[in-house]
Amino acid sequence: MPGPNLDRAALGTRVTDLFRSQVTEGAWPLGSKIPTEPELVEWSGAGRNTVREAIGSLVQAGILRREQGRGTFVVSTSDLRSSVSRRVAATSRRDSLELRLALDAASARIAAVRRTEADAERLATLLDARRDAWTGGDAHERVRADSALHRAVVGATHNALLQEVYEGLLGVFEEVQLHDVTGETDDLAQLHADLVEAIVDGDPDRAAATMSTLLQPIINRAAPA
Repeated sequence: MPGPNLDRAALGTRVTDLFRSQVTEGAWPLGSKIPTEPELVEWSGAGRNTVREAIGSLVQAGILRREQGRGTFVVSTSDLRSSVSRRVAATSRRDSLELRLALDAASARIAAVRRTEADAERLATLLDARRDAWTGGDAHERVRADSALHRAVVGATHNALLQEVYEGLLGVFEEVQLHDVTGETDDLAQLHADLVEAIVDGDPDRAAATMSTLLQPIINRAAPA
């Protein structure tokens, strides 16, 4: 695919806007790894320094996140989301977890009422993927697999605003969660299976209660002494 013909005027802004549009238009989906720097240089037609500065601007805005040795990932799809995400990131671990519980429990309750057969199949698939992620020791992969399942629960609400808010906070939630996925075994595997079962069975009270059982002990451990 040929790159756009960019002139030299305001080149940094143009390239930043170009990369931002890849995110907002879905070419670089939330959670995905963006192309490498050499690939972006070739595609955009801009120099290496300009590409590096454009990526840095989006990292600073909270839309992208660099992970050492892994690449750069999309963690938000709008400045509004990233501003909310930065506000949450400035709070305590306990506060972030309590916000996640509020959103996840509400989502589980709604999803149990509104889920479709396609949602049920997706939840089952992602539950298996989450289980498989724990066979390896990569904490980031475990977090991604866990997030994919929780995002699917939110998706099963079919509430666009709730999904928007949750996606905007997901990067913060994932950073907080890295503390909890480094063990040899997945102590929450059965509870996640119970959660999916409750949603598929259409039991909103059990779904919300299971989500609370999942997250409340982590919140308790995060509480100040």
